[in-house]
Amino acid sequence: MIAALEEAKKNNLKVALIDRDISITLKRAWRKMGFREKFRLSWEFLKALIGYDEEEMEKIDLKELMKEDVISSLMKEFSEIAPSVSTVLIKERDEYIAKKISDESKNGRVLAVVGAGHIEGIKKHLEEKRLDVNLSELEKVPKKRFNALKVVGYSIPVLFVAMLVWLVLTRGAGAFNDIVNVWVWWFLINGICSAIGAAIARGHPLTIATAFVAAPFTSLNPAVAAGWFAGLVEAKFRMPRVKDFQNLSKIESLKDFFNNKVTRLLMVVALANVGSMIGTIIAFPYIASLVFGG
Repeated sequence: MIAALEEAKKNNLKVALIDRDISITLKRAWRKMGFREKFRLSWEFLKALIGYDEEEMEKIDLKELMKEDVISSLMKEFSEIAPSVSTVLIKERDEYIAKKISDESKNGRVLAVVGAGHIEGIKKHLEEKRLDVNLSELEKVPKKRFNALKVVGYSIPVLFVAMLVWLVLTRGAGAFNDIVNVWVWWFLINGICSAIGAAIARGHPLTIATAFVAAPFTSLNPAVAAGWFAGLVEAKFRMPRVKDFQNLSKIESLKDFFNNKVTRLLMVVALANVGSMIGTIIAFPYIASLVFGG
């Protein structure tokens, strides 16, 4: 593409950027993906990252890789992993680019430079005259889906505050001691569960302490998470080095997994968050029983 731009400049030819804005493409892909697709895509990416072998990559013949049958096979495999993403990244862009090429060709001959994965799709659209494409529709970003987890996350602080207000209204002067009791249990249950998660990940002692302190507060604020704070502290004391990233492909056992600072950092973040979530699930009904049961 750079070579095409340079040649166009030399020959004083018009250049048309015919692909869709990348930010729109990525937003459409993300919004259209369900949880299962996001998980599968993340998992495949993680497997590729861990299984990356520099020597094997050097053996790859790029000319062989660019053959149409290999490209088609890769596109098919990608479609099976994340069909929504495949539709947005490949099929929609084939339609979009073909339509743009057709529009540009009304002003004269066009030399189109596109990615190898798009050649077959674009050719079909142009040859079969499948150009009845609404570009404005393909440039729209879908509205966010209803997110039940987010609703639950924001309902927790609302219900927690509502229970404290209920104590004040129903117990009068004795409400202060009850509120302290509720907060202590909330703090301990959330903090201990998150700290256990960080400890299972073999986090630094201060990382575990951070998870313990942060979890009771972050559980009441859906915009932040205990694992983020625990991860920051873990990175401060055990910052991953270049060799840790290089050794990702050499991980063969659970011991290697926990000894690598990159994977351990990820585990600290994940397990501290999971612990905090479990703590909330345990603490909430218990606190409700304290508030409404006596």
